[in-house]
Amino acid sequence: MKKYLLSIFALIIPFLGIAQESASEKIDTVFKDYTSWFVDAIFYEIPFSETYQIPWVLIVLVGGATYFTFYFKFINFTGFRTALKVVSGKYEDIEKHGADTLYGDQTPNEGEDIIETIRDESADGEVSHFQALTAALSATVGLGNIAGVAVALSIGGPGATFWMILAGLLGMASKFAECTLGVKYRDVGEDGTVYGGPMYYLSKGLKSKGMGGFGKVLAVLFAVFVIGGSFGGGNMFQANQAAAQFVKLFDLGGSNAGLYFGLVMAVLVAIVIIGGIKRIAKVTEKIVPFMAGIYVLAALIILGANFSLIDDAFTLIYKGAFSGLGIAGGLVGVMIQGIRRGAFSNEAGVGSAAIAHSAVRTKYPASEGIVALLEPFVDTVVICTMTALVIVITNFDGSFMEYGVEVKEGVEITAQAFDTVIPHFSIILTVAVILFAFSTMISWSYYGMQGWVYLFGKGKMTDLIYKILFLFFVVVGASISLGAVIDFSDAMIFAMVVPNIIGVILLSPIIKKELSKYYKAISVKDEAIEEGAEDLNEKL
Repeated sequence: MKKYLLSIFALIIPFLGIAQESASEKIDTVFKDYTSWFVDAIFYEIPFSETYQIPWVLIVLVGGATYFTFYFKFINFTGFRTALKVVSGKYEDIEKHGADTLYGDQTPNEGEDIIETIRDESADGEVSHFQALTAALSATVGLGNIAGVAVALSIGGPGATFWMILAGLLGMASKFAECTLGVKYRDVGEDGTVYGGPMYYLSKGLKSKGMGGFGKVLAVLFAVFVIGGSFGGGNMFQANQAAAQFVKLFDLGGSNAGLYFGLVMAVLVAIVIIGGIKRIAKVTEKIVPFMAGIYVLAALIILGANFSLIDDAFTLIYKGAFSGLGIAGGLVGVMIQGIRRGAFSNEAGVGSAAIAHSAVRTKYPASEGIVALLEPFVDTVVICTMTALVIVITNFDGSFMEYGVEVKEGVEITAQAFDTVIPHFSIILTVAVILFAFSTMISWSYYGMQGWVYLFGKGKMTDLIYKILFLFFVVVGASISLGAVIDFSDAMIFAMVVPNIIGVILLSPIIKKELSKYYKAISVKDEAIEEGAEDLNEKL
């Protein structure tokens, strides 16, 4: 372990000279010259009138989510209760051994051994449903929930919250679809290591439908985009924002403060990502509930202290959603701001979460798809909405935000909103920002690694090269001003939408079959227990 860390940082340190202000400006200028065409193409806004434009990538995201919602018969709502049961482990026995093996054959068991399970003792996978969920959540729950919501409200007003919630609810169907495919078409190495995500279901899934060449092209494009996204939005941006908050909180002067913060952060990230998805999952299953719990608890305290104003806040949100309150281009402008924030926050349709969810232990791909639909609900419907309510309620008098005037530092607005009821909560919020950034980085390192391995092959050296690059960008991100680099990396993340949505729509019939297969397995168990069979979940 020590030799590994030393070798990584021995390679990083010689490059730290580029992390100076003058160099950062130069890098930013050169980078913008070469990548602006790509950024403009991905975020191109289709003009529907003189007053508002809609980014085409947003249309693809929301259009795909709407299609999946109807195609899978509102799985985002009908599957919610089942998702909670799956996460709690109610069906762990059938997912590990198969429903027919345990409950379909009523052959008497002898002694302590369960004869029907001998031929098939365990399911492939590396992590539990809960670990896979928290690993994926750690990549989406973060700065978007704290800063992004404030920015959306500053432009679109309280009404943006309504459309944000709608985007979250629709996104649940997208997450279900892509994560089911992630498990269905994953590769499992001889040592049990799982390789999964859109790269695999685009190539293998479309090949099974006679579109192998097309699927391969989509898979390679996605792999390139996810690597770029992991270095930028999933790494440098997170390190940059965490460093900025830390330096500001402790009023640290000097140009090297960010550099030192980046080095410490890189060491911590290295310790986690060296262990792969198993260690990442063990860390995220502790960090995500903890940090989200603190944030939600604080929001609940504020909402409780202002209980009488909650109905007024929802009235303002509802009216603003359908009237536009004369800002952000009217009704459609408010709608765009809310949907954009919701869709961009939970990354439903981007395909990134399918990489984390593909590592789950189960025989039924749809079981993890059902678990995954909880992700946009937690990220957007719960956490983003709570942030919005706190801001709306504490800003009734317009003391710290004027709707219709875009803010740049969303974290500061959210911090002011919390500080009005909980003095000095901004300190805790800074810690939360750092934890959110850390968890996002370790999860995105896994996403990028999967794309890297898909393109360059599996092996220790391949892994090592990627991890060295990833840690290098942690330090760079914390040390320099990013500008065009982040614009490009964000474009890379949302470019993932195009190959992913195309593939998932084409593979939708296969997803439907997997869903029916899993529901049938649940029925087999439930019917057997109703007829007097013993629930084997605790025994296995």
